[in-house]
Amino acid sequence: MSRPIRVLVAKPGLDGHDRGAKIIARALRDAGMEVIYTGLRQTPDMIVNAALQEDVQVIGLSILSGAHNAIVPRVLELLREKGMTDVMLVVGGIIPDEDAESLKQQGVAAVFQPGASLDSIVTFIRSGVPVV
Repeated sequence: MSRPIRVLVAKPGLDGHDRGAKIIARALRDAGMEVIYTGLRQTPDMIVNAALQEDVQVIGLSILSGAHNAIVPRVLELLREKGMTDVMLVVGGIIPDEDAESLKQQGVAAVFQPGASLDSIVTFIRSGVPVV
């Protein structure tokens, strides 16, 4: 029997809206994944440290504040510094197309914009995480 995929869902920055993150967390849980939700106002350091402590395979960031171009590169940098290059980083929220492409070029596995289906998110994560 394989181990469930472990996903950390985080709300970085000063964004105070977490309904979407909670919906995603529930969908991932309902799909059989183990989900750790860190809550609001997390720093990149807090997110990466929690991911390391929880031994997750995926980090999902929910960003509505427009701070994605500052937060996501820092998370990627910390993941590299801690040798966590095998952790998949996905981002969701209000992210313009040109910024989404830039984030992917920097190492984000996927960017889910408004309207992305829960099934597409679950399927993407399942397809990108090796079975252990």
